[in-house]
Amino acid sequence: MNNSVDSFRFLDPLTERVLKSWIARETPRPIPWTPLSKPLAECTIALLSSAGIALKGDRPFDQEGERRNPWWGDPSYRVLPLDTTAQDVGVYHLHINPSFGLQDLNCLLPLQRLKELVAVGMVGRAAAHHYSIMGYILEPEVLLRETTPAIIAQLRAEHVDAVALFPT
Repeated sequence: MNNSVDSFRFLDPLTERVLKSWIARETPRPIPWTPLSKPLAECTIALLSSAGIALKGDRPFDQEGERRNPWWGDPSYRVLPLDTTAQDVGVYHLHINPSFGLQDLNCLLPLQRLKELVAVGMVGRAAAHHYSIMGYILEPEVLLRETTPAIIAQLRAEHVDAVALFPT
């Protein structure tokens, strides 16, 4: 079984070379860090995955658009309730093997692990809702201008103190 991730799988060879060159030239930047204002054991935590997870009854992420234009990625997001299980979702991402997440959702969105941390008192509360976006968005303008503020508004409405990110 091949467990490697081929982020360039649907790209033509020229685009793949351009992207690899672009990535190699990127200057590393500091990661912004904001300390918690209270102990983790008093915080409400939400999770955000970039695995393209959607509830089966929800609109899937647009993989066909990405197949037609590998420079484009679906900039929308999906909301996932805390009680979501692998049986409730589909994984709509062209650059990962979805079978692992469909067998154990904790590989992509560790809701069970978060509940366990709450149960032992390490985390104060799990948020009622969690989020998924499509990773591998090479043109992030809509993601930054529309999607991110919308997610932040929902997090604030739910009084979430911190978000744990789960990139794929």
